[in-house]
Amino acid sequence: MHYQLEMVTRETVVIRLFGELDHHAVEQIRAKISTAIFQGTVTTIIWNLEGLSFMDSSGVGLVLGRMRELEAVAGRTILLNPSPTMRKVFQFSGLGPWMMDATEEQAIDRVRGIVNG
Repeated sequence: MHYQLEMVTRETVVIRLFGELDHHAVEQIRAKISTAIFQGTVTTIIWNLEGLSFMDSSGVGLVLGRMRELEAVAGRTILLNPSPTMRKVFQFSGLGPWMMDATEEQAIDRVRGIVNG
């Protein structure tokens, strides 16, 4: 499992996931993501899932947990470009409304539109 966490604005972080996201990998990245949220101004997480080949239920838990943390600041989550299999998992988990097929730039622009709109 490999991931990249990039602060694209003061409020928006893009998390790019690559490979397989299982319970071992989730533990490695949960703390880093939560720290970014709790350190201040993060209100939006864009999860870029293009490079993710596998995700188990702990991956869904990772996303849901960060969504709960963002609730305190009226935050937003975007699940960007999930595979067809992941799309089904997210639909069954109630996360369908947060899915988006687009580029990172389009997702960031959408967030800016929501914030400024």
